[in-house]
Amino acid sequence: MAAILGGGLGGLSTGYYLLKNNLINNNNLKLYLLEGTKYCGGWIKSIKTKDYTFEQGPRTIRPKGIIGVNTLNMIQDLGLSEHVASIKHDHPAAKNRMIYVNNHLHLLPSSFKGVFQRITPFSKPLIFALLNDIKQPYKHLEDDSIYNFVERRFGKEIADYAVSPMICGICAGDAKEISVKFLMKTLFEWEQVHGGVVRGMIKSIFKPNTDKILELSDLARRAQEEKWNVYTIRGGLELFPTALHNYLKDNDVNIKLNTKIEEIQFVDSGTVVLKNTAGEKIEVNHIYSSIPAYSLANLVCKQHPELAQDLRDIPFVTVGIVNLHFATEKTLITPAFGFLVPPIENSPILGVVFDSCCIPDQNGTVLTVMLGGRWFKEKFGDAVTTSTLYDIAVKEISSILNITEKPSAHNVNILHRCIPQYVIGHYERVEKIRQYIKDKNLPISLVGSSYDGVGINDVIYSAKTQVLKDCI
Repeated sequence: MAAILGGGLGGLSTGYYLLKNNLINNNNLKLYLLEGTKYCGGWIKSIKTKDYTFEQGPRTIRPKGIIGVNTLNMIQDLGLSEHVASIKHDHPAAKNRMIYVNNHLHLLPSSFKGVFQRITPFSKPLIFALLNDIKQPYKHLEDDSIYNFVERRFGKEIADYAVSPMICGICAGDAKEISVKFLMKTLFEWEQVHGGVVRGMIKSIFKPNTDKILELSDLARRAQEEKWNVYTIRGGLELFPTALHNYLKDNDVNIKLNTKIEEIQFVDSGTVVLKNTAGEKIEVNHIYSSIPAYSLANLVCKQHPELAQDLRDIPFVTVGIVNLHFATEKTLITPAFGFLVPPIENSPILGVVFDSCCIPDQNGTVLTVMLGGRWFKEKFGDAVTTSTLYDIAVKEISSILNITEKPSAHNVNILHRCIPQYVIGHYERVEKIRQYIKDKNLPISLVGSSYDGVGINDVIYSAKTQVLKDCI
């Protein structure tokens, strides 16, 4: 008997892979999925009407790499292929990505030719960044912030105007704190092994490709042939976790909603007792925890305070999400994915996604404004209201995009401690946590965004990886 803690994408994916690998059926095991709320899907939530879709969390998925192929294979297996809406490489949402600097929107280069042109706010063509890397001396480090690494190798402008806003968009974090291994592990290794990124890149060209190869589903093959940039699900991305939820139900997984666990008691290497807030106890042989690291820390702190402290040391940030719909026949925006705001601009917003360009079947203009992140408390305090965030979002949209119309509909949500921050030393910390579990022979596996990547593809692949480890 096994239990999955958390009904977000990580927990649902864990159930999916346990079933696919026959760990349940072949061993005649019973599987629980325990979710503390009334909803499965985690931060993926869609509000769908006849005129618009508001995504309150993630909205698009990247198809690239092994983890991208893995997700596409899952989506086809769940019967969602016909609902997939792709954005190809030549679509405005793929080509047009902007940053807001010095009270102006600036289009970032999207082609090879663009790196040879001087594009504001950069003072030189981006090709000069590579020349800067060649001139820089070698510096041995175990880890570094992504900001320091990029500034050292490619210059301050690249760090400020390219990488810092990108980190805001990916994890709502501060590039000066986030580990370079979070996004540029290969480039960092090239520097450490070969003395520079360009040198490492040149050497890698002649190195045999040893990457794993996954069998391509028809959907994954189509994504490659058609050169998808990103994709989403028609009718709202929430259809994805809903399909996973239904798959688990159809395969007799015992899904218990509104079930909040307050303590985990490890009896021995094959027995765990889960005590919920109603005083009930569930005894299982193994746990797959997909809940945030800080939540798991609260459940194990009595027996394993050292483990709990390491779990708590993984920081999380809060993000405000303001969805806006403008019921105008003429679009109010230039076709693009949206724009991000570098932290040096000291803005209350992280960026804006142009959903009516990125998400199909939208009438009018639909925007999503992201606020706070690493700076949420600094900008808004502890008692900010949704109405205040709405007012700030509308004001910023009016100022930056010159939109004077009043939104015809809106939704505001504060996602408390929603995104983990992979700060310097994160991967060593996660290794220490997993080594503790191994040394103590605790029957628990860790999956989800707290440990192995914050994106949708990362979370799904994390579940697959942990399940396959248990098969060995």
